[in-house]
Amino acid sequence: MAFKQRAEAFVLGLQDAICQALEGVEAQHEEVGQGAPGTFREDRWERPGGGGGRSRVLEGGRVLEKAGVNVSAVWGEVPDAVKAQMPGDGDTFFATGVSLVLHPRNPHAPTTHANFRYLERGSVGWFGGGSDLTPYVLYEDDARHFHHTLRAACQAGAGAHADLYQRFKDWCDTYFWNTHRHEARGVGGIFFDHLRPETAGFPTDLDALWTFWTSAAESFLPAYLPILLRRKDTPATEAERTWQLVRRGRYVEFNLLHDRGTKFGLQTQGRIESIFMSLPPLVRWDYDVQVVPGSREAALLEVLAHPRDWT
Repeated sequence: MAFKQRAEAFVLGLQDAICQALEGVEAQHEEVGQGAPGTFREDRWERPGGGGGRSRVLEGGRVLEKAGVNVSAVWGEVPDAVKAQMPGDGDTFFATGVSLVLHPRNPHAPTTHANFRYLERGSVGWFGGGSDLTPYVLYEDDARHFHHTLRAACQAGAGAHADLYQRFKDWCDTYFWNTHRHEARGVGGIFFDHLRPETAGFPTDLDALWTFWTSAAESFLPAYLPILLRRKDTPATEAERTWQLVRRGRYVEFNLLHDRGTKFGLQTQGRIESIFMSLPPLVRWDYDVQVVPGSREAALLEVLAHPRDWT
């Protein structure tokens, strides 16, 4: 089976597993009398020029205020706008991947994002992806659990390349940086792109890269789900809810101004509803928000301004 077929089948299976797990969390609330659970709505779509996708969105859940888990497999002519940034040769491309963003309702439960993709241009194929965590109330145990899980996945899939986690953690801190705010989007995770056999310092063939890529992708649920389960019912104040909505505004700013996936989707005539599914349903942009020194909000901002080593 060609790598592009293997990759498409893998991300479809990963989408199923993640959606099933999240609907299971929602169903637990129904069992304890906390209201009807959220379920995913599925839309299948076709892209003009070749390919399409399967978008799944959950809105108005008891745990998840909004969640999107999308899969696409698209192909066609390489748009002029992305030729300079896309490795490879020739004028045709193929891209498949899963992309997700989860916005929990409770301010104590962090937003999370993950994307795992495989692309080809002509005869050259490569992998990209990663996952990251965006808390609104800083729990250091959560950040440590998330990063330790990702580090273990990197080590399991890296073979002799034991430093992949640190490289990709640093790459994540650099990439998810709101330059206009001088702060990180969250507490990071891992991020990698354009991983191919000739990339110096990484596994040297596509099979080794496949092992790493699938290991990293399968680490998402064990990295995030325990955090969601222990924070989803934490009592929250109106002030914490307001702070959550303000910080969601910073999330929106990054996705619209800096995110490569958003730009690639727009430049390749992707489905607009799927591209913008990452945006939260409620958000605030209050003027000149200040925090109290020594507060939990101030502690979060300190970490965002100075990314830490969580392992």
